[in-house]
Amino acid sequence: MKKIKYLFKTIKKMDFKNMFKITKQVSKKAHKPFIFTLFDIIHCGLKYQAGYYDYQEFEFYLLNKEERKTYLTRGINNSLVKKYNNKDFWYLLQDKIEFNKKFNKYLKREWIDLRNTSLEEFEKFLDKKDYVIAKELDNCGGKGITKVKVDKKNAKKIRNELIKNKQYLVEEMIIQNKKIDKLYNGSVNTLRFFTFFDGKETHILNSIFKIGNNGFVDNFSSGGMYTFLNKEGKVICPAIDQADNKIEVHPTSKEKIIDFVIPNFDKACKLVKEASKDIKEIQYIGWDVAILENDACLVEGNEFPGVFQIKPSFDNGKHEGILTEYKKYMDI
Repeated sequence: MKKIKYLFKTIKKMDFKNMFKITKQVSKKAHKPFIFTLFDIIHCGLKYQAGYYDYQEFEFYLLNKEERKTYLTRGINNSLVKKYNNKDFWYLLQDKIEFNKKFNKYLKREWIDLRNTSLEEFEKFLDKKDYVIAKELDNCGGKGITKVKVDKKNAKKIRNELIKNKQYLVEEMIIQNKKIDKLYNGSVNTLRFFTFFDGKETHILNSIFKIGNNGFVDNFSSGGMYTFLNKEGKVICPAIDQADNKIEVHPTSKEKIIDFVIPNFDKACKLVKEASKDIKEIQYIGWDVAILENDACLVEGNEFPGVFQIKPSFDNGKHEGILTEYKKYMDI
């Protein structure tokens, strides 16, 4: 019944023009007839709650039915969010200032709310800083974030401009670990941890490494790339960008991505496990974490953690999605 409800909701808001466009692209890549691909996409929607983006992104055309069962699709992910995340508390993750208030002890950086800050307090905050980060409160995907050069002589002008742009949250810049900075120094490159709190213990279900690429932020939707980590914090496959490029060496720094080991990974794991216990009403969270020189800090949290798993063409023939790991701890 849940699958049927999800299917009808999906059909109601589906962009059929885009669906046919994606189907055409997939059929060409898979070397299969368009009509066969279209019916297989519809079949996967019914059986696995996989939309056409899932079918394309997770290369369902390479998988048999047993392998397909192991992949976390957006339909299943949406049902997990609905089941485990109390909507009354979403604002604590959606509103960036509410998030900073709730998880202040894990941020490890100064921040202010311009709505409650005088010019004098703002000038004091800027003291001894070369740059600060200004953020809109409810944007995502790296949107609404700017790096602001500190000019104390023009503090009033800067403050007024930020308020005008509704960038009420202003934070001290994160200085990332030197090893990660060497990989790409144009953005803070963060980890995304997917955690589940079962009422007693927090389980890390998955972790990815987001890396910037010719941009100020590392977000995938803003030009960045991501790759996957094993349980020890080591990169296990090439990174991928929005154009589906397979990236083994960073195009800017020329540093090798595969086998890169995240510094302070154990501290980052401990951080998200502790933070997840402070918001028990939301059990399934995607945490963004920055790695400092000798520590780790929270950047933000997501009540919709997203769906990330290694493409079958990247996994050396293993062809197993992340759903197997999720089922160890979650009722799916």
